[in-house]
Amino acid sequence: MTTVTPDESPAEKVEVLDEAVIRFAGDSGDGMQLTGNQFSDSAALFGNDLATFPDFPAEIRAPIGTLAGVSAFQVRISSNDIHTPGHLLDVLVAMNPAALKVHLPDLKHGGILLVNTGNFAKKDWTKAGYSSDPLEDESLMEPYNVVKVDLNHLTKETLKDSGLDNKTIMRCKNFAALGILLWMFNRDLEPTKKAIQERFGKKAPEIAEANIAVLTSGRNFAETMELLDHTFQVEQAELEPGTYRNIMGNQATGLGVLAASKLSGVPLFLGSYPITPASDILHQLSACKQDGVITFQAEDEIAAICAAIGASFSGMLALTTTSGPGVALKSEAMGLAVMTELPLVIINVQRGGPSTGLPTKTEQADLFQAMWGRNGECPMPVLAAASPVDCFYMAIEAFRIATKYMTPVMLLTDGYLANGSEPWKLPKIEDLPKFEVHFETNPEGFEPYKRDPETLARPWVRPGTKGMQHRIGGLEKEDGSGNVSYDSENHFHMVRTRAAKVQGIAKDVPTPELHGDSEGDLLVLGWGSTYGSIYGAVDKARKEGFKVSQLHLRHVFPLPQGVDKILSGFKKILVPEMNMGQLTTYMKTLIPEAEYISYPKVTGKPFYNDEVLRKIREVLA
Repeated sequence: MTTVTPDESPAEKVEVLDEAVIRFAGDSGDGMQLTGNQFSDSAALFGNDLATFPDFPAEIRAPIGTLAGVSAFQVRISSNDIHTPGHLLDVLVAMNPAALKVHLPDLKHGGILLVNTGNFAKKDWTKAGYSSDPLEDESLMEPYNVVKVDLNHLTKETLKDSGLDNKTIMRCKNFAALGILLWMFNRDLEPTKKAIQERFGKKAPEIAEANIAVLTSGRNFAETMELLDHTFQVEQAELEPGTYRNIMGNQATGLGVLAASKLSGVPLFLGSYPITPASDILHQLSACKQDGVITFQAEDEIAAICAAIGASFSGMLALTTTSGPGVALKSEAMGLAVMTELPLVIINVQRGGPSTGLPTKTEQADLFQAMWGRNGECPMPVLAAASPVDCFYMAIEAFRIATKYMTPVMLLTDGYLANGSEPWKLPKIEDLPKFEVHFETNPEGFEPYKRDPETLARPWVRPGTKGMQHRIGGLEKEDGSGNVSYDSENHFHMVRTRAAKVQGIAKDVPTPELHGDSEGDLLVLGWGSTYGSIYGAVDKARKEGFKVSQLHLRHVFPLPQGVDKILSGFKKILVPEMNMGQLTTYMKTLIPEAEYISYPKVTGKPFYNDEVLRKIREVLA
């Protein structure tokens, strides 16, 4: 539902929207990520629910004006509860012809297209692959509400007396676009001005002043020229009372492992090697020395995980962060952590593969690698975060399991979660899940592989604890004593015991909640970052009368108890995932009697609500 106020002045007409999807797109040097983040922060401060999706090239500096060099940032703002950044666009900001060509197919018919005409010279549209100026092609532009503004000229005129060189001046033009968008959606400039001052004010006050001036000029130009016959308003969302912040998945993961350290009272060690898209966790935690965090940037992936294993042996919460290629290199050391039965959390922020693949694009194709990508019988629990905020809670859960069961744990996120953001209601420390970490100190009857009868975990002993010296290493252990053993029956026993320990975790995790009825024609089963798109699609399908429900896995291996019973209530199981059907294959080995329909997507982009909804309709037609 939308309404327009009946004022005579176009500048005072306001159309009220339930939500809007906006994408900023331009060259990788045009500041689209910064612009999108600032617009998102403005929406968050206003009180909208929101979700974001950055999309940028892997090259540090792709050729200017080319399709490969296009960078984009999408934000969906809403007055309702949302779970994804949306798909089709209400507004597209295209800073050059390449951005127009790449992203125009996603703009709704009748949507607003804001074009920077200053970058539409012949050399620009030729480089983007157009045979003629696309802004003069009526068949191309006719379906949209095209707003043409020479942002280059506007920026130069605003800063002509600033004393800045031309290159520096032109780097401010993204704030002219932002000023126009803030006018378009009736947002106050002051929070953005403050953010600019905080970002640039101390180190480069002249840059801060220039960006603020251009931001204001963009806003004033839009209002004076009445670029549209009315503006838009997306009202505040009805969120639970509390203090909120806008948070990205990698930030939430970093805060989650830090919270685990605080909750357990055990200091945190991160051994890591930089890799896209996981590096931000290392950057964030390296600034937390005051919280007792030790970060070690190793010379390679193997050194990073081995250092973390050493830290775990010494009695610290041990963490290593990476992506799929790094997991491949860490696999032998993960086997060492399984053999020594030391707690360790491996965070895999998945990206497109194989090999270097698509470093800045998202994918869920490391599930098999996480479960089985090690030599020998080497079981390891696998968890998966469902949203940017859920990264926080699953990081805590990973350490709870690792320390309680004395095992390495892999937590899967992905590029979509890592770089996407959503509002987060800051939790109170007393409301967070508590877990105790126990270090054995009593030498009486001590054996390093004597197990807890309930969890099968061996004791965790800090080095130097009096009377509790013991051997550790990658060779097979004798049950109880931990001495090196080549006995065949002992090896068989230890393999089964390690497997039983991991399988026992299934009794210690909740059965996933069902969204919808417990019986029906179709269950949509997902894991990881597909949660939001599935949730929205199932909601719409149920309103259309379809008997469909959703089940989402956050504990992927071992599978929580009760999942088989849930699946038995549905005729068909649809499994959307950003790989070629890995969860489907896994589920067929565990619950073969269900009828599965694999729905793969491997494009470097996440699932959209409308894609999943179309598939639901197709299956149930």
